[in-house]
Amino acid sequence: MSQKHPFIATCPKGLEQLLASEIAALGAEVGRESVGSISFVSDVATAYRVCLWSRLANRVLLVLTEYRGENADAIYDGVKAIEWSEHFSATSKITIDFNGQSDEIRNTHFGALKSKDAIVDYFLAKGEKRPSIDKDNPDVRINVRLRKGYITIAIDLSGESLHRRAYRTSGAMAPLKENLAAALLLRADWPGMASRGGGLIDPMCGSGTLLIEAAMMAMQIAPGLLRSRWGFLGWLGHDQNAWKQLLEEAQTLRANSMARDWPEIRGYDANGKVVAQAEENIDNAGLGRFVKVSRRELAQLAMPTHRTLPEGLLITNPPYGERLGEQAELLHLYRHLGQAMTAHFMGWQAAIFTGNPDLGKRMGVRSYKQYQLLNGTIPAKLLLFNINADAVVIERDQASKQQDKSAVSDVQLTAGGQMFANRLRKNIKRLSKWKNKNDIECYRVYDADMPEYSVAVDCYGSAVHIAEYMAPVTISEEDAERRLREVIEAVSQVFSVSAGNIAIKERRRQRGKDQYQRQAPRNSFMELKEGQAKVLVNLFDYLDTGLFLDHRPVRLDIAARAKGKRFLNLFSYTGVASVQAGVGGARFTTSVDMSKTYLQWARRNLSLNGLSEDRHRTEHADCRRWLKSCEDQYDLILLDPPTFSNSKRMDDVLDTQRDHSELINDAMRCLAPDGLLIFSTNKRDFSLDDTVGLDYKIEDKTRWSLDEDFSRGGKPIHHCWYIEHK
Repeated sequence: MSQKHPFIATCPKGLEQLLASEIAALGAEVGRESVGSISFVSDVATAYRVCLWSRLANRVLLVLTEYRGENADAIYDGVKAIEWSEHFSATSKITIDFNGQSDEIRNTHFGALKSKDAIVDYFLAKGEKRPSIDKDNPDVRINVRLRKGYITIAIDLSGESLHRRAYRTSGAMAPLKENLAAALLLRADWPGMASRGGGLIDPMCGSGTLLIEAAMMAMQIAPGLLRSRWGFLGWLGHDQNAWKQLLEEAQTLRANSMARDWPEIRGYDANGKVVAQAEENIDNAGLGRFVKVSRRELAQLAMPTHRTLPEGLLITNPPYGERLGEQAELLHLYRHLGQAMTAHFMGWQAAIFTGNPDLGKRMGVRSYKQYQLLNGTIPAKLLLFNINADAVVIERDQASKQQDKSAVSDVQLTAGGQMFANRLRKNIKRLSKWKNKNDIECYRVYDADMPEYSVAVDCYGSAVHIAEYMAPVTISEEDAERRLREVIEAVSQVFSVSAGNIAIKERRRQRGKDQYQRQAPRNSFMELKEGQAKVLVNLFDYLDTGLFLDHRPVRLDIAARAKGKRFLNLFSYTGVASVQAGVGGARFTTSVDMSKTYLQWARRNLSLNGLSEDRHRTEHADCRRWLKSCEDQYDLILLDPPTFSNSKRMDDVLDTQRDHSELINDAMRCLAPDGLLIFSTNKRDFSLDDTVGLDYKIEDKTRWSLDEDFSRGGKPIHHCWYIEHK
């Protein structure tokens, strides 16, 4: 019967129970469980099996001695007392890993130095040479641990950490360690799903660690099979025959697995360089036939159509705040992920490993189980989901809706208020067929149709936005306030909307340069739809809402034209045109604006639609200066400058009437030979410079670009031209 020895297997904190079960399944006798480690007893061959087959352990340590002690003398005496010549020769290269501290031993370097001195003195006392120290490529790695008044001395049989499987030669930003990835898969019951023929998809796969670990787990490939260096190979107690037999068994199992068909395992990432890294790692693991990755935005996440997969696991480690910016932007990425789960993966399981667990609560899907773990030093949670109708969270229940209805104004309308309400109803009826046919959520209902009520009324889903125009000097302040009050009461009744869902932007002559009075910020963003895109609007906190309704046809045309195109959005505002281009399949987009607030808003809109910053860049810059230095070419450009701007961040004043010719010329320099520049302006009395038409092919699209809600008589609310190279 083979001699049994005490061993310790270390692991990341939180994986102890999983590791204990794994070690028991590999044939060892499991003992005490501590934070980050499991003790076990076995023969050397079983310890080798743990080294080769453990998906969770960091190191396997052969315990030589354990005794009480806390100071430097105790370490020195205990280390020197071991018969080191039974484990390695005086000519061996060694290194010492020291862990722990006490009142006397404050740093690991000092503890390692005392341990090294003891080993050197042991060999010198025997009249032999002193062993050399090699931290990078030692023959034997010695582990000394000081914890709770005990000193443990061991030989590290694993060598370097077992999480290094030798398939990852390059990694994407902040990759998961392989043993942590394996733990996530085990917690999500991937082996059970794989045994039933289920598939696996990682929509943000990074360097492919989850995919590779999933494949090796499903195919029963030993995780250590690719490694060539092991700590026990330089150990004098090494049993070469036992190791050779284990290695041959694992290689035979792998060869048999490679000849079979296995579950669908796919990964996607928006970053082309990261996808290339994942492909390289997959090829290094020899799994190119079984694991497929491709460049794809989260916006394109859907069930594969070439193969029916009634069961499977959607698993991913979404970006953390430090990688994609603020949590406010990540919120919308998580919401999009939750929406994609319920739209395309009903009946599947999902596992989301996140360093932002609060965002996991905003996905619109309720997790049934959570595990607290660490990703390196970052506290994180694994959220598990059954994707079914019962797990869908309805953020706003019927009771709150009823409460909103009860808050609708029941004030008796004045004669003027009734007249205004009648006009609203007439406009709503006129627009209803167009609105329903085109699935319009945000539109203009009224735009100063009657001179007495000089306001614009816009509908944003279930909310209404009222913008007051400057009243003529012939209208008293009292009359202006009375009429605005009548407008509010009429809107509340006609739309059955509470006053809290009506945003009011007032203009007053006597209030100086602050034409619009901004209320205390609510930070209240609404998610609405335009075409296939989702957009965020804020009706209360800013001068504008984040969505210029009159430019709807142009944005939808951009979406229709964008597939495979390079899109540039100048004076990009909240980036909705870039979102439309991205949803339409643009190769990439660039959004340039001088406002950090609007660029942050744009990034939120992009995240909401599953569009990553790898392919959809935002640039904080003065568009005019940026254009002058731009050396890239674009296939589709939107140039929509403000009528006038004198921002402190600009070198001079921008006047679109005066400067548009130069702007167009600079933009056309960046336009591909067969590209399209869309130029628009909201200056009502704008006149296009005749010289522009001499150099380029120009088509006036103003009337076309005004939908039914903006096609009333009089001067158009904006002008629009499509411009191409001749």
